[in-house]
Amino acid sequence: MKDIFISRTNDHDKFANNLNKRYLKDKIFDRLDISNIGYDFGYSDFIIIFWHKHCLFVDMKHFLLALFAIAGMSTLKADDTTKQKTATLPSVMVKKLDGTSVNIQDYGKMGKITIISFWATWCGPCIKELDNISELYPEWQKKYNLQLVAVSIDDSRNIPKIPTVVNGKGWDYTILTDENKDLARALNVNNPPQTILLDEKGNIVYVHNGYVEGNEYELEEQIKKLIK
Repeated sequence: MKDIFISRTNDHDKFANNLNKRYLKDKIFDRLDISNIGYDFGYSDFIIIFWHKHCLFVDMKHFLLALFAIAGMSTLKADDTTKQKTATLPSVMVKKLDGTSVNIQDYGKMGKITIISFWATWCGPCIKELDNISELYPEWQKKYNLQLVAVSIDDSRNIPKIPTVVNGKGWDYTILTDENKDLARALNVNNPPQTILLDEKGNIVYVHNGYVEGNEYELEEQIKKLIK
């Protein structure tokens, strides 16, 4: 028998008889003698797990605890794998405001801490975040040797508005456009604002979606962790 069979029962003798009738005729099992297995049906039902020539009895409580333990270990292993695998920027072409194309990966190879901020001209929280960071940006550049790359996901109709917004705000950021949202899709950005922090080697070390007043200070705390 290839598949593991799991049965829940509170009738010891009925299960034994049904098991032997069902499987002995196909010579899948030798006759199972389960008369000496200790049990207490007043405590909980049994879970019977059996496969070829093996039979295991556990009570419901311990069966569920075992399942949770296995699930927890699996999750932990998955988390460990994620932590061990270093993510970097994908190779995706975006554009500068003058229309020239550039690979976003280039900004992860400049030996600087880099903030990638996804925004749009129609996104109020995006504008607020970039405004508030702008007040801190000159100090951050000096203290942390960093750069901020603001990637607009505006469509072709709104791209002409970008220079007006940027110049009006006096933002001293590198401004790029992701008109077709190729980069946004590659980085699983659904709605702006979304902030991605890279260390000096171009590894993605922090991702934050959305903005509320004061998030820029949490971002700075993440930046400080990268300073050796």
